Amino acid sequence: MRKLLSLLVLATISQCVFSQTPAFITDSLDGYIRQGMKDWNVPGLAIVIVKDGQVAFMKGYGVADTATRQPVDENTLFMIASNSKLFTATALSQLAYDKKLSLDDKFTKYFPGFTLYEPTTTSLLTVRDLLCHRIGTKTFQGDFTYWNSQLTSQQIMQKMKLMKPEAGFRNHYGYCNSCFLAAGEVIPKITGKSWQNYVQDSILTPLQMNHTYTSIHNLTDTRLLSKPYTTSFTGTLKQVPWDDWDNLAPAAALISNVSDMSHWLLFQLDSGRYEGKRVMPFSVLQTTRDINTPIASRKSSVVPSHFAGYALGLIAGDYNGRQVYWHTGGAAGMVSVVCFVPEERLGIAVLTNNDNQSLYGALRAQVLDAYTGMPYQNRSKKYLADFNSTMADTLKTIHGWQARVKGTAPSLPLSAYTGHYTNELYGSLDIKPAADKKNLAVKFNSHANLTATLSYMDSNEWLLQYDNIEYGIFSIQFKISGNKVISIETKESDFVEEDPYVFIKQ
Repeated sequence: MRKLLSLLVLATISQCVFSQTPAFITDSLDGYIRQGMKDWNVPGLAIVIVKDGQVAFMKGYGVADTATRQPVDENTLFMIASNSKLFTATALSQLAYDKKLSLDDKFTKYFPGFTLYEPTTTSLLTVRDLLCHRIGTKTFQGDFTYWNSQLTSQQIMQKMKLMKPEAGFRNHYGYCNSCFLAAGEVIPKITGKSWQNYVQDSILTPLQMNHTYTSIHNLTDTRLLSKPYTTSFTGTLKQVPWDDWDNLAPAAALISNVSDMSHWLLFQLDSGRYEGKRVMPFSVLQTTRDINTPIASRKSSVVPSHFAGYALGLIAGDYNGRQVYWHTGGAAGMVSVVCFVPEERLGIAVLTNNDNQSLYGALRAQVLDAYTGMPYQNRSKKYLADFNSTMADTLKTIHGWQARVKGTAPSLPLSAYTGHYTNELYGSLDIKPAADKKNLAVKFNSHANLTATLSYMDSNEWLLQYDNIEYGIFSIQFKISGNKVISIETKESDFVEEDPYVFIKQ
């Protein structure tokens, strides 16, 4: 009789659990993803959903390599880029809990010689300020100089003093990768361990994230790492080089898969426990979730949200009446999102290998819609319409530029444009005649392999085409006075940095 009663109880529990799983997840999610990947030209995608302390859905789709057709599964590795930031913030929050530091310590306590553009900001700057994007700079400011460059972490920190802010200190949200680098560099000062070793020992190992790596150079077999792709600037899928984030590691270096990310989500949703064992006090996680910098306080026209703010390595906001925490990550050829909703005991991670798409964001919203009872609307299709319109305009503009390259000679001989150019923040570039003797070749010297071609169009406009398409295709101009070239203003993809750079001819 007891055995029968137990079976009945178990059956009832199973029915309740099943009934709480939205129909979209059980009946439609698989097809939704497959169709979305076709629509957005995404070669590979991996997703995990955790609910009520368990993995509710975990699967890989498509391919990690379009040449070998290697399939994506739950173990396929992706660069999670800025989703690394919460790991850095969590490590520092733990050190604060252990009384090894205070997040409100002045940063110059640890780096006495460190300076920012404004002396007052330098004197007031705290570790917390660096973790919540409020030093006054623009979003991505300086990243063209830092991203994939040959600069060391220390050299990047030294160059931060050249980043002129656009707004007042603590009055503005401006996403800052170099700030997270600087914050992460406090960890060795306190612990004697590198950021990589401390994150490994204090987070990755206790959470059994055994296939999460702190550097691309730690991979013994890159066959598990998805190849990166983009459709930016051409409309066709092209493979791009893997990023090397070691010099900005605390901001973006982690490589992981959805299997390991499920451990991270379960840890977040169980108040700092994993598999029933306390890994960190809940107050450590709470510290990372408290908003420090407002981002938005008006109703969104895209999703059911009314506010958002940056905590520490996390965005905190609302979604259909629930409190949500989330972050995205963007590396060359890869974008991802990690999200958790403690009230629903729900977590989501989506990793992809095409950086020019919004399917990953649509999936996050679609899963949140399903679990919070929102009426169904196909967010992927909705986002796609706007994307296709914008992409068509971009390609039309680029094709117009390319059509203007007709072999016309510029106003000065090519030799007048060649030479050595410098920018205070970036460093230098060199321009010389291209091999075809018709165009100009550009070498960006702070990067090992960043080159571009300049082809003359007309009206003193040149077509700048980076050899790594990730950086883009643009119309640019030289500044000329009389018969003398004064400078060149370059542009790079907004994915890298939004502002142009002026290089002065030496």
